[in-house]
Amino acid sequence: GRPIPLIAETGGQNAMIVDSSALAEQVVGDVIASAFDSAGQRCSALRVLCLQEDVADRTLSMLKGALHELKIGRTDRLSVDVGPVITAEAKGIIEKHIETMRGLGRKVEQIGPASGTEQGTFVPPTIIELDKLSDLKREVFGPVLHVIRYRRDDLDRLIDDINATGYGLTFGLHTRLDETIAHVTSRVKAGNLYVNRNVIGAVVGVQPFGGRGLSGTGPKAGGPLYLGRLVATAPVPPQHSSVHTDPALLDFAKWLDGKGAKTEAEAARTAGSNSALGLLSELPGPVGERNLYALHPRGRVLLVPATETGLYHQLGAALATGNTVVIDAASGLQASLKGLPASIAARLSWSKDWSADGPYAGALVEGNGERVREVSKAIAGLPGPLVLVQAASTEEIGKNPDAYCLNWLLEEVSTSINTAAAGGNASLMAIG
Repeated sequence: GRPIPLIAETGGQNAMIVDSSALAEQVVGDVIASAFDSAGQRCSALRVLCLQEDVADRTLSMLKGALHELKIGRTDRLSVDVGPVITAEAKGIIEKHIETMRGLGRKVEQIGPASGTEQGTFVPPTIIELDKLSDLKREVFGPVLHVIRYRRDDLDRLIDDINATGYGLTFGLHTRLDETIAHVTSRVKAGNLYVNRNVIGAVVGVQPFGGRGLSGTGPKAGGPLYLGRLVATAPVPPQHSSVHTDPALLDFAKWLDGKGAKTEAEAARTAGSNSALGLLSELPGPVGERNLYALHPRGRVLLVPATETGLYHQLGAALATGNTVVIDAASGLQASLKGLPASIAARLSWSKDWSADGPYAGALVEGNGERVREVSKAIAGLPGPLVLVQAASTEEIGKNPDAYCLNWLLEEVSTSINTAAAGGNASLMAIG
């Protein structure tokens, strides 16, 4: 009677931000590898390079120079850097995109044809300069790098534009400013973050891999939650009590106590104690690299309750994992939440049209058999990313406060930092 969990990892409009403090020589090497290794045919490959305008001309000039050093051809030769794309159809799609951009007046830099590539599905590595990120309508899966310029004062707007693509697989940042690292990585919504290094080649157990939004449902391949999604009885997941980190959950439990809903209040407190929200751990990895694994709120969760008790359990699970919620107005349970404290009311809304109020990062459904099938079908038809649906019957909710898996309501984020980045850290250099 439960929906079968769907694990999906899809594409990405992967971006890298480079500020004026970054070491250009290192940036160029990492960008070339990220964009053109495997002929750009990695889901993690760099698609959009964002250069601070103060250093854009110099960095772009060096990048174009490095581009023309690449050799394209058959990959059974050690001298070749870039091989063919996978099919003739892929080649046609990529070439059409390049010509469209050229026709729109965008600057296009491309290496010349090489002997032996007349036959086959070879696409020369290409750099296209864009005016803005919205010029890209879809992922171009091949050896094409798009470059945009940004002003330092517009950094937050740029991050918003990157998040607004809806994709969230990999993201790169090159800077020697610790405050910039902290600020950017806290705001970018992507599954795998890379600092002062390339954005490809995630290692199992070191950089658990997987995206969010249009880039996947989770859990991360090679991460601690992966096996649990595949078996009926999951191994013990990461533990980290977060009840003290979210005052709204405590307010909700106290509010339930005041209504005499003692069982539901206790279930909310139990969810808070069991939630791994806020977990941050350092994973083993190579010398010169720091690899972090963290659990963040998943985002906006759709609640489809059938009873007052079911609503309280769903809301408790969502608050325990730091999420905001949209509740199905057709449930007719608005009166059940009358008088909620402001801290909770600010985190929820009611929806008469799920499509208009999405997208959603997850959904909790109360019901049996046919109702779960109908709701799941409606959710599957919504525009936007694939939605991870969990379902529990009213009877199950009453017997089991853990009817919904809290870890499925959390987002896994892997951050890999090159601590041996060439040029060092600006603050350390200033001390020296």
